[in-house]
Amino acid sequence: MRQDPLAFLTTELNALRDQGLYRRLRVLESEALAHATFDHTSVVNLSSNNYLGFATHPRLREAALEAVRTYGVGSGAVRTISGTMALHVELERRLAAFKKVEAVVVFQSGFTANAGTVSAILNKDDAIISDELNHASIIDGARLSRATIKVFPHKDADAARAIMRDLPAGQRKLLITDGVFSMDGDLGPLPALCDVAEEFGAIMMVDDAHASGVFGAQGRGTVDHFGCHGRVDIQVGTLSKAIGVLGGYVAGTRDFIDFLCHRARPFLFSTSHPPAVTAACIAALDVLESEPQWMEQLWDNTRFFKAGLTALGFNTGRSESPITPVIVGEAPVAMQFSDKLFAQGVFAQGIGFPTVPKGQARLRTMPAATHTREDLQYALDMFGKVGRELGVIP
Repeated sequence: MRQDPLAFLTTELNALRDQGLYRRLRVLESEALAHATFDHTSVVNLSSNNYLGFATHPRLREAALEAVRTYGVGSGAVRTISGTMALHVELERRLAAFKKVEAVVVFQSGFTANAGTVSAILNKDDAIISDELNHASIIDGARLSRATIKVFPHKDADAARAIMRDLPAGQRKLLITDGVFSMDGDLGPLPALCDVAEEFGAIMMVDDAHASGVFGAQGRGTVDHFGCHGRVDIQVGTLSKAIGVLGGYVAGTRDFIDFLCHRARPFLFSTSHPPAVTAACIAALDVLESEPQWMEQLWDNTRFFKAGLTALGFNTGRSESPITPVIVGEAPVAMQFSDKLFAQGVFAQGIGFPTVPKGQARLRTMPAATHTREDLQYALDMFGKVGRELGVIP
């Protein structure tokens, strides 16, 4: 009998089970609401990136349905053959105006936007200077580019400057940071990093996935929040978090975007967004620009929930955004905490190594604009109850 060449993976999975790190996927059985049904259980959903509730907004629903009625369910090809629809062109035009840049190109996901961009514009002779906590898609793009990778301590602009100083003056350099860091919820020091990039003639890049729709005027992101328009060469955004739909995009100069359309492999070799997705994204921009109450409610809920966790004695780290980690230490404790909360009607996903450093395991919570005050108070009550049971808080 032939031996299973993948048997080693079973061994790896068993090791995860022994360490308390094995996770079964929770199955969403309702709309992606602030109070949703997972695994036949109604829960307060604190594990969604649907910050503003746009995933179920009536204007986005209707735009998607109308696009299907008008254009069908798919584009039929990649963008560079016959898959560029008028809707794609309009979405990119709207995003460019929203981000106050010359041009935008849309990718199939935020991950491919980051990885495809970095790997397209650099080669083995270049250098990348990257924050140690940057998103995995930035790390993968850097590896694919074959450029020299230099990592600086989290948010340490002076360390980034020291790295730059030691690199050859004529070498092409790319300085990258997240706008909002996805596990800690803190903001990248964008003005200080822009200073470094300008001092050494480096390309400045920001992944603003978790800032889009959350920071800046009408949700334009950290570049707007910090007043850094004209200082950031490459902005990456997402359409699958606050926008509520699917995809990612890259914003910059017209020549830069044209180059990506010729060289970015995810753009060249993936079918374009279906009409429903594209139309819903356009509608989301309409809502962002005309219904400011969603961002206001998001921040009201964020302040309430953070204050409640702090009053209970939880460690929420250095969060400055709706992403609010509840740091508990070891991964098995985080997973047990998450499971006990779920049994009490609260979904807050446990996260451990290698996503976060060892000893920094956490429950990653995300209050949304559409949570009611009753939802959040109930979640706080259950956090207190389970936290005391597990000895995480007194």
